[in-house]
Amino acid sequence: MLTRLIPFLFVVLWSSGFIGARLGLPYAEPATFLLVRMAANIGVFLLLVMILKASLPKGKALFHCMVAGLLIHGFYLGGTYVAIGLGMPAGLCSLLVGLQPILTAVIMFASMGERMRVSQWVGLGIGLIGIMLVLQGNMEWHQDGSKQAAYIFTIAALLGITLGTLYQKRFCQGIDMVGSAVWQYSAAALLFLPVALTTETMVITWSGEFIFALVWLVLVLSVVAILLLLYMVKHGESSKVASTFYLVPPMTAFQAWLIFGETFDELGELGFMLAAMAVYLVTRKPKVEPRLMSQSSEA
Repeated sequence: MLTRLIPFLFVVLWSSGFIGARLGLPYAEPATFLLVRMAANIGVFLLLVMILKASLPKGKALFHCMVAGLLIHGFYLGGTYVAIGLGMPAGLCSLLVGLQPILTAVIMFASMGERMRVSQWVGLGIGLIGIMLVLQGNMEWHQDGSKQAAYIFTIAALLGITLGTLYQKRFCQGIDMVGSAVWQYSAAALLFLPVALTTETMVITWSGEFIFALVWLVLVLSVVAILLLLYMVKHGESSKVASTFYLVPPMTAFQAWLIFGETFDELGELGFMLAAMAVYLVTRKPKVEPRLMSQSSEA
């Protein structure tokens, strides 16, 4: 019973990453916040490498880990933190970058020359309608900022997580995931360091909320969520994560409403539901008919 709940627990924890970002950003600028988080991540995962006796990738594997980390943790986290720092609601940010499974599917089909199923085309259409409804709805940004810049950084985050995931799947297969995380977080830190030094004050207000957000993001998001993912991959449950990932934006919106009072009007709520349905339709695997299976085995 508990094993079946693990994919949903993973989604809940992953969704809370956007909440942790908004909770900590009032006390530190985005690149500074992320630099401290990456440094803490590196320390924690080096400890895990020793405890689990994992191996640190070397040579080409190290290079591929660094590239994947630059895209996934650098551009993805950097884009989302800057967007939320500019006032974008956490729920909206999660919704936009939550289109990653759809964009990944489109890129995969385009590059492999395969045809998309009718349900996937329907999902794409529903997704576009959902996004339009959310954007046209009445959203309350949590501070005045440049909305255009926030959307640009969110798009950069979407591209980062999409391309990073595809790159990791292509070049990082078979690499120890715990050891790989050390280099991935190191690559992201190398990106955030010059940005923080040249564009930010690097002043941190060590309030209780900031410390809680940092500890949550490092231990719960970067460690517990990753270990849950490793467990699911080891036990063949990773497909369930993909099929439930469409729950991330609605879950984030619920958490943001519960903690920060973020609200969306009826159009926005309908848009969230349509976007979740779109991700589900695009990413779900078709069921193989028993008759076809028997024919295949007879052949």
